[in-house]
Order: sequence, then C-alpha cells, then structure tokens
Amino acid sequence: MALDYGEKRIGLALSDPLKIFAKPYRVLANLGFDSLVAELKDIIAQQRVDLLLVGIPFAIDGGNTPKTDETLAIFEQLKTALDVKIIGWDERYSSDEAHKELKKMGYSWQEARNLVDAMAAAMILKSYLETI
Repeated sequence: MALDYGEKRIGLALSDPLKIFAKPYRVLANLGFDSLVAELKDIIAQQRVDLLLVGIPFAIDGGNTPKTDETLAIFEQLKTALDVKIIGWDERYSSDEAHKELKKMGYSWQEARNLVDAMAAAMILKSYLETI
C-alpha cells in the first residue's frame, strides 16, 4: 500500500497480490494522526497489507521543504504506531503524473480533483513496484 500525505487529504493505493499493478484505493480526509492510524490499521488488516510506502515530497533539487519535513515527521510516527514494514519513497513527480493520467482517462479537472490524491499514491506505488 502507498500513502500520499496531504494537509487536507491522504491518498491511498493498493497493489494486487502479485505486486504487479498499482491502483488508486481511496482518499481519506486528514482528521489528525490518531484518526489516520485507526483508518490505516483497519485497511492494513482488511487488505492484508505487508508494506506501507509513504511518499516523501522532496524538492526538485532533492532537498527538503517544509512539506518534506512535515511528511518525514508523520513517516517516523507511523513507523512506531503501525505493525507493518514502512518505507519512505521519493514522490517528487507523483501529483503531476496523477493529473496527467487522470486527464488521459478522460476525467474533467473537477472530477480529477477528488481522485488525484489516490492516483498520486498509485503513482508512488507504481514507481516502487517497478524496482522490485
């Protein structure tokens, strides 16, 4: 499973059991860390997740931004709160890729706005799956 963390919304994506495909799963409202952990624990159990990728939004030059630091803090907290392997994954271009993919699929920008976070998580997961 991959997670695209945002201040307002958190996108999630899942892979198939053979770890070949990445697909958008859902978008959670960001209601705080405790709510996120509770949701993730349920999803991890229901979907039999054995790995959680957390997209880390590095700057274009590879450095940190305030958003990078915020996401790294959440990443570290998740590592202690969840009983699953958690890896940070570079997500520099995932939102741009998600917008392009949704456009190719024929979604209007209004429709895409509700799906882009889950699609960005799918782009993160796709990137990871291509390396294994």
